[in-house]
Amino acid sequence: QVQLVESGGGSVPAGGSLRLSCAASGLRSRFSSYGMGWFRQAPGKEREFVASIDGNAYTTLYADSVKDRFTISRDNALTVVYLQMNSLKAEDTAVYYCAARRFEIGAMQYASANQADFGFWGQGTQVTVSS
Repeated sequence: QVQLVESGGGSVPAGGSLRLSCAASGLRSRFSSYGMGWFRQAPGKEREFVASIDGNAYTTLYADSVKDRFTISRDNALTVVYLQMNSLKAEDTAVYYCAARRFEIGAMQYASANQADFGFWGQGTQVTVSS
């Protein structure tokens, strides 16, 4: 059974920082073969792309709204993905979800901004930024 468990969410004032973690287990292949991503959903809005990283951390992708403020990274030995969030804004308030790409040989190792490429999702962790 695949599990992606997010942690590290909470409430912070605008300008503050948080570091989210996503612990993965139960994937059928080695963790480094999966591109990983972070997405978020605010109340009344669709889920949107935040950041993604390829299996070996050679490539990262960011939404324009978070570029230069957020950093995605991974520790393949620990099977964990991180999202370091700095200079937080009220507009960053959302539930943040970690996702792993679906098992597709030849494609799954890449970073992607497309939600349809991801087959496994965590339960989400709430981030609230007060202005």
